[in-house]
Amino acid sequence: MLHGPSGLGQYELGLALAQAWLCERPGEEGACGACASCHAIDVRTHPDMAVLLPEAMNLELGWPLDERTQKELEDKKRKPSRIIRVEAARAVIAFTQLTRARGNSKVVLVYPAEQLNTESANTLLKTLEEPTGEVRFILASEAAHQLLPTIRSRCQAHALHWPDPEEALAWLTVAARAEGLPSDNAGALQTWLRAAGGRPQDAIQWGRSGLTETTWSRLPKAMAAGDWSLMAEWPASLQLDVMQKLCHDLMAVATHGKPRFFHAADLPATPRWPALARWSRELLQAARTVEHPFQPALTQQAWAAHTRERLATA
Repeated sequence: MLHGPSGLGQYELGLALAQAWLCERPGEEGACGACASCHAIDVRTHPDMAVLLPEAMNLELGWPLDERTQKELEDKKRKPSRIIRVEAARAVIAFTQLTRARGNSKVVLVYPAEQLNTESANTLLKTLEEPTGEVRFILASEAAHQLLPTIRSRCQAHALHWPDPEEALAWLTVAARAEGLPSDNAGALQTWLRAAGGRPQDAIQWGRSGLTETTWSRLPKAMAAGDWSLMAEWPASLQLDVMQKLCHDLMAVATHGKPRFFHAADLPATPRWPALARWSRELLQAARTVEHPFQPALTQQAWAAHTRERLATA
């Protein structure tokens, strides 16, 4: 089990580990990246590897779905699941019982493991404890505490630790250059890292969004004034993320701590604690329905008015 906070590369490390285990010519640095096995993983067709992901993540990361699920989604009978369904877990158990096709091992990558619901987690338990044949499971998690204790107890855990600021900035510089983002703009890179709370992989997502130093510094006071124009084009999930980060920093300042996501000088006046606590609970509640297809303009208007109201108690 590879676990740690989000944005530290659990999925990428899990995939690299699986590729190294299945590689025909592995070296000290892992998979060779050139053999037929490595190529099969790159194009998502390796017969000895299975992934257990939420359906939405299958589509996002390019992993194929089974024919029945694909047809249901194409016919719009339902939306892609954001949890790991028990049917997918059962399919993986069936996969582990098949004969190996290429090498000496089979691998199952589960990500994010905390998205296993109770049924799908219990479906995996027996196989995790006593895999059939030469089968290895990699559970990659960004919230291992949410996993069932019985799942955690069957895994050898490896914690991913925070990189120091220099390491994070060096990785982000290379990643930004590879994606054609402004890697020579130190201020922008620092802004992305700050917006991501120091998580390098999340920081590159902020870079892709086009976030600038000016926008990030102006956001807190604009939100306090009910002005949503700086992030009106962002998806609802990202807008909610910014509200939660602003709430976090104001709560930190209210308890004589240091803000994590914004500079202290950019924050509005700190509201009274009861208002902040109430706002925090409301944001947690909003997170449960943020993926619902509400009308975006009305959602933004409601959030803008609500944020101004909560921050007006300073």
